[in-house]
Amino acid sequence: METRELGSQGLTVSRQGLGCMGMSAWYGSTDEQESIATIHRALELGIRFLDTADVYGQGANEELVGRAIAGRRDEVVLATKFGNRWFDDGIRTIDGRPEYIRQAIDASLRRLNVDYVDLYYQHRVDANTPIEETVGTMAELVEAGKVKYIGLSEAGPETIRRAHAVHPVTALQSEWSLWTRDPEAEIVPTIRELGIGFVAYSPLGRGFLAGRFASPDELEEGDFRKNHPRMQGDNFVANRELAESVKELATEKGSTPAQLALAWVLSRGEDVVPIPGTKRRKYLEENAAATEIRLSDEELRRLDEAFPPGAAAGERYADMSSIGR
Repeated sequence: METRELGSQGLTVSRQGLGCMGMSAWYGSTDEQESIATIHRALELGIRFLDTADVYGQGANEELVGRAIAGRRDEVVLATKFGNRWFDDGIRTIDGRPEYIRQAIDASLRRLNVDYVDLYYQHRVDANTPIEETVGTMAELVEAGKVKYIGLSEAGPETIRRAHAVHPVTALQSEWSLWTRDPEAEIVPTIRELGIGFVAYSPLGRGFLAGRFASPDELEEGDFRKNHPRMQGDNFVANRELAESVKELATEKGSTPAQLALAWVLSRGEDVVPIPGTKRRKYLEENAAATEIRLSDEELRRLDEAFPPGAAAGERYADMSSIGR
Protein backbone atom coordinates (compact mmCIF):
# COMPACT_ATOMS: atom_id res chain seq x y z
CA MET A 1 0.00 0.00 0.00
CA GLU A 2 1.15 3.54 -0.74
CA THR A 3 2.27 5.81 2.05
CA ARG A 4 1.44 9.38 3.05
CA GLU A 5 3.35 11.97 4.99
CA LEU A 6 1.44 12.79 8.12
CA GLY A 7 2.23 16.32 9.22
CA SER A 8 5.45 18.14 8.44
CA GLN A 9 7.81 16.58 10.98
CA GLY A 10 8.69 13.47 8.99
CA LEU A 11 6.15 10.83 10.04
CA THR A 12 5.31 8.45 7.20
CA VAL A 13 2.27 6.19 7.50
CA SER A 14 0.31 3.86 5.27
CA ARG A 15 -2.35 5.56 3.16
CA GLN A 16 -4.96 3.87 5.34
CA GLY A 17 -4.67 2.88 8.98
CA LEU A 18 -6.49 0.43 11.21
CA GLY A 19 -8.59 1.50 14.18
CA CYS A 20 -8.34 -1.24 16.80
CA MET A 21 -10.88 -0.01 19.38
CA GLY A 22 -13.72 -2.34 18.45
CA MET A 23 -11.50 -5.36 18.99
CA SER A 24 -11.80 -4.80 22.73
CA ALA A 25 -14.58 -2.35 23.54
CA TRP A 26 -17.97 -0.80 22.81
CA TYR A 27 -18.85 -2.68 19.62
CA GLY A 28 -20.35 -5.86 21.00
CA SER A 29 -18.72 -9.29 21.28
CA THR A 30 -14.99 -9.68 20.77
CA ASP A 31 -12.77 -12.46 19.44
CA GLU A 32 -9.12 -12.02 20.32
CA GLN A 33 -7.88 -14.68 17.91
CA GLU A 34 -9.70 -13.11 14.96
CA SER A 35 -8.63 -9.62 16.04
CA ILE A 36 -4.96 -10.58 16.13
CA ALA A 37 -5.35 -12.31 12.77
CA THR A 38 -6.90 -9.09 11.45
CA ILE A 39 -3.90 -7.05 12.61
CA HIS A 40 -1.52 -9.56 11.02
CA ARG A 41 -3.50 -9.42 7.77
CA ALA A 42 -3.34 -5.62 7.88
CA LEU A 43 0.44 -5.77 8.00
CA GLU A 44 0.45 -8.19 5.06
CA LEU A 45 -1.64 -5.69 3.08
CA GLY A 46 0.72 -2.84 3.92
CA ILE A 47 -1.55 -1.21 6.52
CA ARG A 48 1.13 -0.34 9.06
CA PHE A 49 -0.58 2.47 10.97
CA LEU A 50 -2.32 1.00 14.04
CA ASP A 51 -4.48 3.11 16.34
CA THR A 52 -5.39 2.34 19.94
CA ALA A 53 -5.86 4.15 23.27
CA ASP A 54 -5.44 3.38 26.93
CA VAL A 55 -9.18 3.74 27.57
CA TYR A 56 -10.22 1.13 25.00
CA GLY A 57 -11.22 -1.81 27.14
CA GLN A 58 -9.46 -0.16 30.10
CA GLY A 59 -6.05 -1.12 28.73
CA ALA A 60 -7.12 -4.40 27.14
CA ASN A 61 -6.84 -3.06 23.60
CA GLU A 62 -3.27 -1.90 24.07
CA GLU A 63 -2.42 -5.33 25.48
CA LEU A 64 -4.04 -7.03 22.48
CA VAL A 65 -2.18 -4.82 20.01
CA GLY A 66 1.03 -5.51 21.93
CA ARG A 67 0.55 -9.26 21.55
CA ALA A 68 -0.27 -8.89 17.87
CA ILE A 69 2.89 -6.92 17.03
CA ALA A 70 5.28 -8.89 19.25
CA GLY A 71 8.51 -9.38 17.31
CA ARG A 72 7.27 -7.05 14.53
CA ARG A 73 7.73 -3.61 16.08
CA ASP A 74 9.72 -2.30 13.12
CA GLU A 75 6.79 -3.03 10.76
CA VAL A 76 4.36 -0.83 12.67
CA VAL A 77 3.61 2.86 13.11
CA LEU A 78 1.96 2.73 16.51
CA ALA A 79 -0.42 5.39 17.83
CA THR A 80 -2.09 5.52 21.23
CA LYS A 81 -3.81 8.13 23.38
CA PHE A 82 -4.14 9.31 26.97
CA GLY A 83 -6.43 11.48 29.04
CA ASN A 84 -9.93 10.14 28.34
CA ARG A 85 -10.44 8.29 31.61
CA TRP A 86 -13.37 6.01 32.39
CA PHE A 87 -13.70 4.36 35.76
CA ASP A 88 -15.44 1.17 36.83
CA ASP A 89 -18.21 3.12 38.54
CA GLY A 90 -19.05 4.85 35.24
CA ILE A 91 -17.46 8.18 36.10
CA ARG A 92 -15.56 9.81 33.24
CA THR A 93 -12.88 12.48 33.54
CA ILE A 94 -10.54 14.15 31.09
CA ASP A 95 -7.03 14.49 32.47
CA GLY A 96 -4.23 16.50 30.89
CA ARG A 97 -2.18 17.09 34.04
CA PRO A 98 1.58 16.61 33.67
CA GLU A 99 1.83 14.12 36.53
CA TYR A 100 -0.89 11.98 34.99
CA ILE A 101 0.63 12.05 31.51
CA ARG A 102 3.93 10.69 32.85
CA GLN A 103 2.09 7.81 34.50
CA ALA A 104 -0.09 7.19 31.45
CA ILE A 105 2.76 6.82 28.93
CA ASP A 106 4.64 4.37 31.12
CA ALA A 107 1.50 2.29 31.59
CA SER A 108 0.82 2.29 27.84
CA LEU A 109 4.37 1.25 27.02
CA ARG A 110 4.08 -1.66 29.46
CA ARG A 111 0.79 -2.84 28.00
CA LEU A 112 2.01 -2.49 24.41
CA ASN A 113 5.35 -4.08 25.37
CA VAL A 114 7.31 -1.50 23.40
CA ASP A 115 9.99 1.08 24.20
CA TYR A 116 8.26 3.96 22.45
CA VAL A 117 5.11 4.92 20.55
CA ASP A 118 5.33 6.67 17.22
CA LEU A 119 2.38 9.01 17.78
CA TYR A 120 0.94 9.97 21.17
CA TYR A 121 -2.34 11.87 21.27
CA GLN A 122 -4.16 13.78 23.93
CA HIS A 123 -7.50 11.99 23.53
CA ARG A 124 -9.63 14.94 24.61
CA VAL A 125 -8.65 18.44 25.73
CA ASP A 126 -8.73 18.96 29.50
CA ALA A 127 -10.61 22.19 30.19
CA ASN A 128 -8.95 22.43 33.61
CA THR A 129 -5.31 22.16 32.50
CA PRO A 130 -3.73 24.74 30.18
CA ILE A 131 -2.86 23.11 26.87
CA GLU A 132 0.64 24.57 27.21
CA GLU A 133 1.24 22.43 30.31
CA THR A 134 -0.09 19.31 28.65
CA VAL A 135 1.90 19.72 25.45
CA GLY A 136 4.99 20.80 27.36
CA THR A 137 4.89 17.45 29.16
CA MET A 138 4.32 15.59 25.89
CA ALA A 139 7.41 17.37 24.54
CA GLU A 140 9.36 15.99 27.52
CA LEU A 141 8.29 12.49 26.46
CA VAL A 142 9.66 13.13 22.98
CA GLU A 143 12.95 14.28 24.47
CA ALA A 144 13.04 11.16 26.66
CA GLY A 145 12.55 8.90 23.62
CA LYS A 146 9.24 7.48 24.80
CA VAL A 147 7.29 9.24 22.04
CA LYS A 148 8.36 10.23 18.52
CA TYR A 149 5.53 12.57 17.51
CA ILE A 150 2.60 14.17 19.30
CA GLY A 151 -1.02 14.67 18.35
CA LEU A 152 -4.35 16.01 19.54
CA SER A 153 -7.86 14.62 19.16
CA GLU A 154 -11.08 16.60 18.73
CA ALA A 155 -9.35 19.89 19.65
CA GLY A 156 -10.61 23.29 18.53
CA PRO A 157 -8.66 25.72 16.29
CA GLU A 158 -7.40 28.01 19.05
CA THR A 159 -6.21 25.08 21.16
CA ILE A 160 -4.41 23.61 18.16
CA ARG A 161 -2.58 26.89 17.60
CA ARG A 162 -1.57 27.20 21.25
CA ALA A 163 -0.40 23.60 21.37
CA HIS A 164 1.60 23.88 18.16
CA ALA A 165 3.39 26.96 19.52
CA VAL A 166 4.77 24.85 22.38
CA HIS A 167 5.83 21.81 20.33
CA PRO A 168 5.05 20.85 16.73
CA VAL A 169 1.83 18.87 16.53
CA THR A 170 2.09 16.18 13.87
CA ALA A 171 -1.53 15.06 13.63
CA LEU A 172 -5.06 15.90 14.65
CA GLN A 173 -7.40 12.94 14.99
CA SER A 174 -11.07 13.79 14.66
CA GLU A 175 -14.18 12.34 13.10
CA TRP A 176 -14.51 13.04 9.38
CA SER A 177 -16.76 11.24 6.95
CA LEU A 178 -19.59 11.91 4.55
CA TRP A 179 -21.98 12.24 7.47
CA THR A 180 -19.59 14.18 9.72
CA ARG A 181 -18.17 17.16 7.85
CA ASP A 182 -17.73 19.36 10.91
CA PRO A 183 -13.94 19.82 10.52
CA GLU A 184 -14.17 21.43 7.10
CA ALA A 185 -15.10 24.97 8.12
CA GLU A 186 -12.38 25.82 10.65
CA ILE A 187 -10.30 22.81 11.66
CA VAL A 188 -8.97 21.74 8.26
CA PRO A 189 -7.85 25.26 7.22
CA THR A 190 -6.10 25.65 10.59
CA ILE A 191 -4.13 22.44 10.43
CA ARG A 192 -3.17 22.97 6.79
CA GLU A 193 -1.83 26.40 7.65
CA LEU A 194 0.28 24.82 10.41
CA GLY A 195 1.40 21.71 8.50
CA ILE A 196 -0.51 19.25 10.68
CA GLY A 197 -1.90 16.02 9.24
CA PHE A 198 -5.49 14.82 9.69
CA VAL A 199 -6.33 11.32 10.92
CA ALA A 200 -10.00 10.60 10.23
CA TYR A 201 -11.65 8.24 12.66
CA SER A 202 -15.09 6.72 12.02
CA PRO A 203 -14.72 7.35 8.26
CA LEU A 204 -17.59 4.89 7.72
CA GLY A 205 -19.94 6.69 10.10
CA ARG A 206 -19.54 3.94 12.72
CA GLY A 207 -20.43 1.37 10.08
CA PHE A 208 -23.63 3.14 9.09
CA LEU A 209 -22.32 4.24 5.69
CA ALA A 210 -21.24 0.67 4.97
CA GLY A 211 -24.92 -0.32 4.97
CA ARG A 212 -24.30 -3.21 7.34
CA PHE A 213 -27.50 -2.82 9.37
CA ALA A 214 -30.98 -1.56 8.60
CA SER A 215 -32.13 -1.12 12.19
CA PRO A 216 -30.48 -0.46 15.58
CA ASP A 217 -32.15 -3.70 16.72
CA GLU A 218 -29.63 -5.60 14.59
CA LEU A 219 -26.76 -4.45 16.82
CA GLU A 220 -25.50 -6.75 19.55
CA GLU A 221 -26.05 -6.11 23.23
CA GLY A 222 -23.10 -4.12 24.53
CA ASP A 223 -22.71 -2.18 21.26
CA PHE A 224 -22.81 1.48 22.22
CA ARG A 225 -24.24 2.39 18.82
CA LYS A 226 -27.64 1.14 19.98
CA ASN A 227 -27.83 4.37 21.98
CA HIS A 228 -26.06 6.65 19.50
CA PRO A 229 -28.06 9.86 18.84
CA ARG A 230 -27.88 9.36 15.08
CA MET A 231 -29.34 5.88 15.36
CA GLN A 232 -32.47 6.76 17.29
CA GLY A 233 -36.01 7.10 15.96
CA ASP A 234 -36.50 9.74 13.29
CA ASN A 235 -32.75 10.38 13.16
CA PHE A 236 -32.16 6.78 12.13
CA VAL A 237 -34.77 6.98 9.39
CA ALA A 238 -33.34 10.22 7.99
CA ASN A 239 -29.77 8.96 8.09
CA ARG A 240 -30.68 5.66 6.47
CA GLU A 241 -31.99 7.64 3.51
CA LEU A 242 -28.63 9.40 3.28
CA ALA A 243 -26.80 6.10 3.39
CA GLU A 244 -28.93 4.91 0.47
CA SER A 245 -27.26 7.60 -1.64
CA VAL A 246 -23.89 5.99 -0.98
CA LYS A 247 -25.28 2.56 -1.77
CA GLU A 248 -26.73 3.72 -5.10
CA LEU A 249 -23.53 5.38 -6.27
CA ALA A 250 -21.45 2.42 -5.06
CA THR A 251 -23.57 0.08 -7.16
CA GLU A 252 -22.94 2.24 -10.22
CA LYS A 253 -19.23 2.34 -9.40
CA GLY A 254 -18.95 -1.40 -8.86
CA SER A 255 -17.71 -0.94 -5.32
CA THR A 256 -19.17 -1.57 -1.90
CA PRO A 257 -20.71 1.34 0.04
CA ALA A 258 -17.84 1.14 2.54
CA GLN A 259 -15.24 1.42 -0.22
CA LEU A 260 -16.99 4.42 -1.72
CA ALA A 261 -17.23 6.19 1.65
CA LEU A 262 -13.54 5.56 2.31
CA ALA A 263 -12.56 6.70 -1.17
CA TRP A 264 -14.35 9.98 -0.44
CA VAL A 265 -12.29 10.52 2.73
CA LEU A 266 -9.09 9.64 0.87
CA SER A 267 -10.02 12.22 -1.76
CA ARG A 268 -9.98 15.02 0.81
CA GLY A 269 -6.22 15.47 0.44
CA GLU A 270 -2.81 13.86 0.67
CA ASP A 271 -2.61 15.02 4.30
CA VAL A 272 -5.68 12.96 5.32
CA VAL A 273 -5.41 9.36 6.54
CA PRO A 274 -8.57 7.41 7.44
CA ILE A 275 -8.40 4.74 10.12
CA PRO A 276 -11.49 2.57 9.62
CA GLY A 277 -12.00 0.20 12.50
CA THR A 278 -12.80 -3.46 12.16
CA LYS A 279 -12.26 -6.65 14.09
CA ARG A 280 -12.63 -9.02 11.13
CA ARG A 281 -10.32 -9.82 8.22
CA LYS A 282 -13.25 -9.84 5.79
CA TYR A 283 -14.02 -6.17 6.35
CA LEU A 284 -10.36 -5.21 6.60
CA GLU A 285 -9.72 -6.56 3.10
CA GLU A 286 -12.79 -4.77 1.77
CA ASN A 287 -11.68 -1.49 3.34
CA ALA A 288 -8.09 -1.83 2.12
CA ALA A 289 -9.28 -2.10 -1.48
CA ALA A 290 -10.77 1.40 -1.22
CA THR A 291 -7.29 2.86 -1.74
CA GLU A 292 -7.51 1.74 -5.38
CA ILE A 293 -10.75 3.62 -6.07
CA ARG A 294 -10.66 7.05 -7.68
CA LEU A 295 -13.75 9.23 -7.74
CA SER A 296 -14.50 11.47 -10.70
CA ASP A 297 -15.44 15.11 -10.32
CA GLU A 298 -19.02 14.19 -11.16
CA GLU A 299 -19.12 11.46 -8.52
CA LEU A 300 -17.69 13.82 -5.92
CA ARG A 301 -20.27 16.43 -6.88
CA ARG A 302 -23.10 13.96 -6.41
CA LEU A 303 -21.79 12.93 -3.01
CA ASP A 304 -21.45 16.56 -1.96
CA GLU A 305 -25.05 17.17 -2.99
CA ALA A 306 -26.26 14.15 -1.05
CA PHE A 307 -24.14 14.89 2.03
CA PRO A 308 -23.70 18.63 2.52
CA PRO A 309 -22.25 19.69 5.90
CA GLY A 310 -24.89 19.24 8.56
CA ALA A 311 -26.96 16.75 6.56
CA ALA A 312 -26.81 13.97 9.15
CA ALA A 313 -29.59 14.00 11.74
CA GLY A 314 -28.48 13.98 15.39
CA GLU A 315 -25.32 14.83 17.29
CA ARG A 316 -22.12 12.81 16.98
CA TYR A 317 -22.18 12.03 20.70
CA ALA A 318 -24.87 12.23 23.36
CA ASP A 319 -22.52 14.58 25.24
CA MET A 320 -20.63 16.97 22.96
CA SER A 321 -19.14 19.06 25.78
CA SER A 322 -15.59 17.74 25.30
CA ILE A 323 -15.59 18.13 21.51
CA GLY A 324 -13.84 21.07 19.85
CA ARG A 325 -12.36 22.61 23.00
